[in-house]
Amino acid sequence: MQGEYKREEKIIERNEMEKEIELIMTIIKTREELKSANKNFEYAKEELIDYYSYEIKANQAKLDYLIKMAKLKGIEVDMINNKKYTFLREEVG
Repeated sequence: MQGEYKREEKIIERNEMEKEIELIMTIIKTREELKSANKNFEYAKEELIDYYSYEIKANQAKLDYLIKMAKLKGIEVDMINNKKYTFLREEVG
């Protein structure tokens, strides 16, 4: 019975790690969306100016929340940057 309990503990640990990886990837994706919205805002005309300003504000609020959650889990910015590099290498390769 003890062997089964340890196995369940390992599954819980792995799920927690997967959650952290998902959080990091969401932060990376949100950063990229924010950059894109900022770039689009620079070239926006008329009604699209409002659209991109709301998109920037929404992405910034989301990013602030995600970074707060990452800090609570003990994830550091360096970890996020390392994952970004790895994630981008996997997409290119």
